[in-house]
Amino acid sequence: MIRSMTGFARRERQGAWGTLSCELRTVNHRHLELALRLPDELKSIESEVRQLIGSQLRRGKVDANLYLKSTAGSTPVIELNAELVAQLVRQVAELHHQMASPAPVSPLEVMRWPGVMREAEKDLSPALASTVDLVREALQELNETRAREGARMRDVILQRCTALQSQVEAVKKRLPELSAKLRARIIEKVAQLGQTIDPSRLEQEIVLYAHKMDVDEELDRLESHLTEIVAALDSSEPAGRRLDFLMQELNREANTLSSKSQDVETTRAAVDMKVIIEQIREQVQNIE
Repeated sequence: MIRSMTGFARRERQGAWGTLSCELRTVNHRHLELALRLPDELKSIESEVRQLIGSQLRRGKVDANLYLKSTAGSTPVIELNAELVAQLVRQVAELHHQMASPAPVSPLEVMRWPGVMREAEKDLSPALASTVDLVREALQELNETRAREGARMRDVILQRCTALQSQVEAVKKRLPELSAKLRARIIEKVAQLGQTIDPSRLEQEIVLYAHKMDVDEELDRLESHLTEIVAALDSSEPAGRRLDFLMQELNREANTLSSKSQDVETTRAAVDMKVIIEQIREQVQNIE
């Protein structure tokens, strides 16, 4: 099953630590490019989150944003930095010994010193565990969305492949007629010269010229590539790069068919093929 590289997912979870939300946005890209933004409280699991996303997504530009909002109305717990207070007390005591009749130091003055009062560290282990679970849920939602879009893209590509196959079959049906016309045209050109040519030599030249103009191989390869496209679309593995390559091969065969064409209808069919191939390529560019 193929997946689109374009998608969006958002998941949210609440707990005693507040509200945690995860947003994932993806667009098409040649490789996997991840931009991860998360608050300082969650920095310790950044590597784990990156590995989790990388295990679920193969290609695409990914914007992953994590947000942690404290519970509304919650009162932060303030604690005393005992170590810093002890240092300040020792310094004040030493200063008192060096001064005559120093003024007493108020505890409030000590509390105003930067760093003396601080917010108590929170136990974020539940939030960290929830973050990983939330990212996993968002990835599942994202991939489900991308799979649905991929299914629609598959239908479009198969329709285009059917149209391309019809063009190939139409050209194939005309090959005997084109061969006969080519033979008649060469004989007519020779007759116009008014010279007698050895029939066996003429036959050799006709065969040689017909071989140069033969497009059987190009048509066979076009059909082979179309078969490979269908197989890639039904593969359980990511098919984007494989399909990119097949688009190049399809275009090459269509160009060769056009350059060899000695017939208006065949040339028109080759042009129509290239239009269809370009339509398929536009879809393929967004496949993972």
